[in-house]
Amino acid sequence: MTTWILAVLVLYFCQIYFNALLYLPTEGLIRHAGGRDAQPEKGKYTARADRALVNMKENLPFFLVPAVLAYLVPNINLALAISGAQLFFWGRLAYVPLYMSGVPGPRSIAYMVALAGNIMMVWALF
Repeated sequence: MTTWILAVLVLYFCQIYFNALLYLPTEGLIRHAGGRDAQPEKGKYTARADRALVNMKENLPFFLVPAVLAYLVPNINLALAISGAQLFFWGRLAYVPLYMSGVPGPRSIAYMVALAGNIMMVWALF
């Protein structure tokens, strides 16, 4: 389970820095390194990346709570919890490029895969 928790956290950090890199061409290196009191106007892809990041921030606690509880609750179905964590990771990994592409159907499927992973982790606790 530790591997999948760390993988999700790495994915989260990569998504944060990916968003920051999308601003770089529009504002330049000097302004990007500064305080950025005034944000540049967002392009289509930058706005999508920002929304995908907000979605990840909203879903991360719902992953981390059952993942950490998997260590604390005795007699859980650890195989089911790990499978759920894997589904969450792979669903979220697919979600960002699908969101960036603007195709609504596959993006929703990737979201549902990650959600199913969360449900599996919670189910494993009982």
